[in-house]
Amino acid sequence: MSEYGTWRRVGREGRRFLRAHLAVLGRLALWSLLESAHTFLGGYAVARALDDGFLAGRTGTGLGWLAAAGAGALLGALALRGVFGGLADLVEPLRDGLVRRAVRQALDRAVADPPRAAGSGAVSRLTQQSEMARDSFAGLVLTARSFVFTALGALAGLAALAPALLLFVLPALLLGAVCFAATLHPMALVQRAALDTDEALSARTGELAAGLRDVVACGGAAEAGAGVERLVAAQQRLTRRLARWAALRTLALGVAGRLPVVALLAGAPWLLGRGVSAGALAGAFTYLVQSLLPALDALMTALGSAGTRLLVVLDRFCDPQPVPGDARAARPAPGGAAAVPAPALPSPGHGGPARPVPAAELRRLRFAYGPHAQPVIDGLDLVLRDGEHLAVVGPSGIGKSTLTALLAGLLAPGAGSVLLAGAPAAAAPDRSPDPRRTLLPQEAYVFTGTVRENLAHLCPGPVPDARAARALAALGADRLVDRLGGLDATVDPGRLSPGERQLLALTAAYLSPAPLLLLDEATCHLDARTEERAERALAARPGTLVVVAHRISSAARADRVLVLDGTRAVCGTHAELPARSPLYRDLVGMWNADR
Repeated sequence: MSEYGTWRRVGREGRRFLRAHLAVLGRLALWSLLESAHTFLGGYAVARALDDGFLAGRTGTGLGWLAAAGAGALLGALALRGVFGGLADLVEPLRDGLVRRAVRQALDRAVADPPRAAGSGAVSRLTQQSEMARDSFAGLVLTARSFVFTALGALAGLAALAPALLLFVLPALLLGAVCFAATLHPMALVQRAALDTDEALSARTGELAAGLRDVVACGGAAEAGAGVERLVAAQQRLTRRLARWAALRTLALGVAGRLPVVALLAGAPWLLGRGVSAGALAGAFTYLVQSLLPALDALMTALGSAGTRLLVVLDRFCDPQPVPGDARAARPAPGGAAAVPAPALPSPGHGGPARPVPAAELRRLRFAYGPHAQPVIDGLDLVLRDGEHLAVVGPSGIGKSTLTALLAGLLAPGAGSVLLAGAPAAAAPDRSPDPRRTLLPQEAYVFTGTVRENLAHLCPGPVPDARAARALAALGADRLVDRLGGLDATVDPGRLSPGERQLLALTAAYLSPAPLLLLDEATCHLDARTEERAERALAARPGTLVVVAHRISSAARADRVLVLDGTRAVCGTHAELPARSPLYRDLVGMWNADR
């Protein structure tokens, strides 16, 4: 992603934020004007104390001007107090807005892309990066404001003392600033790469922890560990690169901070020979050493560290833009002419009876997370009959959850098509619930409310008590509901175990009228016996059941099994697949060995 694009996105969002807080910026500017007055008095009073006081033999006048400089210092302290008071009104709204945006983006990713939501860096943005942005923004506002108004006071003082002084100060100052600015762009690139690597490492370790059992079972521990080692090594290289650029930045700071003083010292004889007084020179050095150069040093330090860090972090909170060439960005919006439900297909014979429309159909399906990424699913053809029970198996990260998200319409295929009952599976433009399917993820959704509300939220109307009781008995959740206090008892999700939450969610799915039920490891927290009872009950309800299995016993209960192994997909019965799929044969062997 280009630096220009980053500046444009962050700049657009930043201008919007600052326009909404113009009153706060006005208060900060008014307080900072006092700091300009303090800076002006600092050097000007020294010059007047020498020229009009001590060098002229008037000690009282000299002391009076020094007292004025001291009063200016008190003025600066008062200004700083007001600045810190107004800073919170600018910084805290930024942090709150970033937290709200991080939550919204995480929810959007979870809805649109469930398999990759956990690796999206949401936790890092919500905690570390939002705090980093707040601290960096606060430091940058303080130093930038201080430099602007300090420079205003110092340059006004130099011009008031002798305009010729600016000829020696400004060019050296600008040269150092240019040298420093040349380090900002590469530092921002390295900083971005470091944050990318940090997020990738966090996501990778999280994925490995979640799928450690499958990684070990498939013998992929060495390869998985090598991937983590590569990310750690990349972090180490980026840290060294940041250290090298920091050294160059320190050199640029030295040029900007020391060269004006050297230039003024070298030009002192020339200036004195043209009528510039000794007091004016002393005042100029006071401006440089006590005000202008410390403010410049603080600004450059802030820009070099907090500034580049803030730019990179804020870019992560900007809403993502469509990627050119991404098939998903170019695809027409769902709900167009192509979304008209297809009629039942006629049989090959002319005038023959219509054959049943499949419950779901995948045609040359291809999907990748990005235009240049390796496809997770490539060229998959599959037909699911109405009432069929399909189990999907394979190693962690192979594409099982992606397949359920495609069937649920949460992801759009990069190529090929996904049909439900003959119509495209794409979600409605308004993201309204689709009555054709129900998806249960691994983390069961249970909300604060009554048991009845939790069981009926997937149904179009109220669920009679007798029907709810039959569903609870079929799933084996009746004892749980009795313990909670019945259908009208209030559910506190935090007091339920993961398995109890899954039982309630499975019962809600059982009551759902959706003809296609998708379980993405939705029974992983249940013991084997409870899982078997739940799956048999769900398979017996009217409709089609797709289960992402984490136990081979789930596959043995299915009508057919789809094996995803990363190179090709194999579909067949539990009995015939060991002869057709080496991966499935290994999985079955390990399952039998553990019994």
